[in-house]
Amino acid sequence: MDSWEASVEARIRAAQEQGEFDNLPGMGKPIPGSGQPYDESWWIKSFLEREKIPTDLLLPTPLRLRRRIEQLPDDVRDLPTEESVRAFIADLNAQIVSWLRTPIGPRVSVRPVSADNVVRGWRSEREAVASFPAPAPSAPSAPSRRRGWLPSWRRRTV
Repeated sequence: MDSWEASVEARIRAAQEQGEFDNLPGMGKPIPGSGQPYDESWWIKSFLEREKIPTDLLLPTPLRLRRRIEQLPDDVRDLPTEESVRAFIADLNAQIVSWLRTPIGPRVSVRPVSADNVVRGWRSEREAVASFPAPAPSAPSAPSRRRGWLPSWRRRTV
């Protein structure tokens, strides 16, 4: 084992003398994470950051459901019809009821959402947006002529 280590050290020394380790990418830059306390889940955090995965997916089911209930007004704001809002709420309520039947995870109170209350809020928001005056239409601009569609060598000079 000692002769193997000695040969490796000799090769490293020879490479250093030849300058093979000079101008490597990242040379002179600090090592990421140095100076911070050791974190056992560093690789998970770096993977989530690198792949831009939302951290909501790591939450237990009841907390994820609570977060969806909190974000419900934003989620239904752009839905076009009342039926689509009710379908969205029905899907969410089905997930909530499924979790209530077999609760897994921390005990957090999660209740089904009232579709009528959400639809009422959705309607009032739509009416508030519709009550704003529409911007005045601008004067139509003159149609632009299509110029220069032929290559320069094909244009005729007059």
